[in-house]
Amino acid sequence: MHILIQECLQHNRKSQEQLYSQFSPVIFGLCRRYFSDYDEAQDSLQETFITVFQKLNQFEGKGSFEGWIKRIAVNTCVQKLRNTAFNVVLEDIADHQIIEEPNQDIENATVAQLMEGLQHMPDRYRMVFNLYVVEEYSHKDIADMLDITVGTSKSNLSRAKEWLTKHIKKNTNFNLKVYAK
Repeated sequence: MHILIQECLQHNRKSQEQLYSQFSPVIFGLCRRYFSDYDEAQDSLQETFITVFQKLNQFEGKGSFEGWIKRIAVNTCVQKLRNTAFNVVLEDIADHQIIEEPNQDIENATVAQLMEGLQHMPDRYRMVFNLYVVEEYSHKDIADMLDITVGTSKSNLSRAKEWLTKHIKKNTNFNLKVYAK
C-alpha cells in the first residue's frame, strides 16, 4: 500500500486508478447509506476521491488507509447534507422520551432489510443513525459535526430507530403475506 500511495503522490495515473478501483466499492456503499439518491451518492464518491488525492500527502500512516478514506467520505457526505436538503430542522424531544433499550426488530433484521430501510428513511434520521450506529460516533461528536444539541442527536436517533422498526415490520408483514400465498 505504501508504494501505491507514493506513486499516487507522484501523480501516476495508473496508480490513482488502481487506488480508486480498490476502494471505490466500499466508499460508494458508505455514501449510499447517507443518500437515498444514487446520483447524490455517486457525486459524494467522486468528491471523496478528489479530496483523497488532494490531501494524500497528509496521510501519516497512523491507522488504516481505508479508515482514513472512510473518514473523508463521512465528512464529505455530512457536509453535503448540511449544505442541501438536510437543512430540514432536526427535531428535539425531551430526554425521557428517548428510547435507549435494544430494539429486537432492528437487531433481528437482515442487512438487506436495514439497507432498504435506510434508503427510505428521512435524511435527518438517516444521518444521525449512520453516524451513531454505523460509524460509532458519540452523540457529542455528532452534535458538534451537525451543529445541534446532544439531546437533538439522541432524539433523532430514537426517532430513526422507531421509523426503521415500523418500516421493517410493515415490509416483513407484507413479504410474509406474499410468500404465504
